[in-house]
Amino acid sequence: MNFLKPTLVALALVSVWGCQEKAAEATPVSIETEQQKQSYSLGASVGSYLKANLEKQAELGVPLDDAYIVSGLQDSLADKAQMTEEEIRAVLIAMEETLKINQQVKIETEAVDSLAKGAAFLAENAKKDGVTVTESGLQYVVLTAGEGDKPKATDTVKVHYKGTLTNGDVFDSSYERGEPATFPLNRVIAGWTEGVQLMSPGAKFKFTIPADIAYGPNGNPPTIPGNAVLEFEVELLEIQKAEEPVTVGE
Repeated sequence: MNFLKPTLVALALVSVWGCQEKAAEATPVSIETEQQKQSYSLGASVGSYLKANLEKQAELGVPLDDAYIVSGLQDSLADKAQMTEEEIRAVLIAMEETLKINQQVKIETEAVDSLAKGAAFLAENAKKDGVTVTESGLQYVVLTAGEGDKPKATDTVKVHYKGTLTNGDVFDSSYERGEPATFPLNRVIAGWTEGVQLMSPGAKFKFTIPADIAYGPNGNPPTIPGNAVLEFEVELLEIQKAEEPVTVGE
């Protein structure tokens, strides 16, 4: 994650915003011309960027004071900065380092918490009707049976799928994108490689995948935390068989 890297244009806009904040609240601007639309859009984009950035910093234990941000921008643009460039650079470098450390601590803490919650979730889910547990710990339910051959790990498959965390949050969905996904089966997480090989075209399964055959302790930030158990509903639409190697006789 990169912090505190707005452009010079962004800084200038925020400075102007700071100077005119009360006036803007009292008199909303009229957005009619193309120039006004462009100007307003840039300002709104900068505001959204800064708001999201500052919220992330506050979550990581480094909250900042809006009034001092605006003051620093105004002083700098007026060539009246109260700190030297060297002092400013040193403070920002130190703050960046603090943010990185705090972020790593947050990731590790969440991973430990996720490991315990994941183990409990898997234990309860395994008791549900229709759930089969494989030797690797993969859990699956057959929602719709398919017909025909099953893919090999070296095959390419076309699928529709939805991936969720155990709290129900969707982190990926081909349904939402409006088109199926196609990929070699041996180039995805191990739980997928194993699970989809159990399916035939037309089948729809629900997989519950332990972290050690998903994304492991590191997760897949920012959407998947470390040690996360993942759930997928998968429809196998098509198998594209890998070409058999050609053996050349003597």
